[in-house]
Amino acid sequence: MPQVLDFADVVVTRNARDIVDHLDWSVTDDQRWVILGPNGAGKTTLLQLADTLVHPTSGRVTVLGETLGRTDVFELRPRIGFASTAMARRVPPDETVLDVVLTAAYSVMGRWREEYEDIDERRALRVLAEWRLDGLADRTFGTLSDGEQKRVQIARAVMTDPELLLLDEPTASLDLGAREELLGLLGGYAQAPSTPAMVMVTHHVEEIPLGFTHVLLLRDGKAVAAGPLRETLTADALTETFGARIVLTEDAGRYAARAAL
Repeated sequence: MPQVLDFADVVVTRNARDIVDHLDWSVTDDQRWVILGPNGAGKTTLLQLADTLVHPTSGRVTVLGETLGRTDVFELRPRIGFASTAMARRVPPDETVLDVVLTAAYSVMGRWREEYEDIDERRALRVLAEWRLDGLADRTFGTLSDGEQKRVQIARAVMTDPELLLLDEPTASLDLGAREELLGLLGGYAQAPSTPAMVMVTHHVEEIPLGFTHVLLLRDGKAVAAGPLRETLTADALTETFGARIVLTEDAGRYAARAAL
């Protein structure tokens, strides 16, 4: 399968500290990866590299066949969907839900003087329906619940049919009901044959949706383990990653972890 991401001996250094430490990692277009690790492990930095927002200090990062430092990232970015809480903070609170999603076609935040065709609006409405947001199209973003805002972020990210979808803690801060609703939608999306490669960052194994195929476990910017989910996500690997003895259970494809008593 074609590679969409390839990291070769990648280092990212900030304030004399290696946030990413000589990392090798690759993703093909049929894979759905989850990145797990403690705070400060380098998870969000990996997504920023994949979204071309950060360049490596050394090593090589190739995204959708283009090598960072040798390509125009402004032409590359529209091919990537990215949803994060930091991005949500840039959305004008008085923007309608429809316009939040629609403006992804121009890669802008906030409706201004762009002109959209009927096909763009039909596409936006279809995406809203897929993420159970069609009844909220005329609501303003600032009036939505956390769960609704998270779904709007993802709907915006998939609006342009990206070749790579990046999700930074999409279920963070959600209550149990909202989390499970979003995980159900993500699981269905991940299992669809037309879905692009996906990479999702989270802190908790309980937040791994069905349909995800691979896991990268990070600690101090280094890969503790990486590979197929069922083979790689083990209690021993989680114990090494989080520095605490972990008990891992699995039920019908969903995982749960707790500290050993």
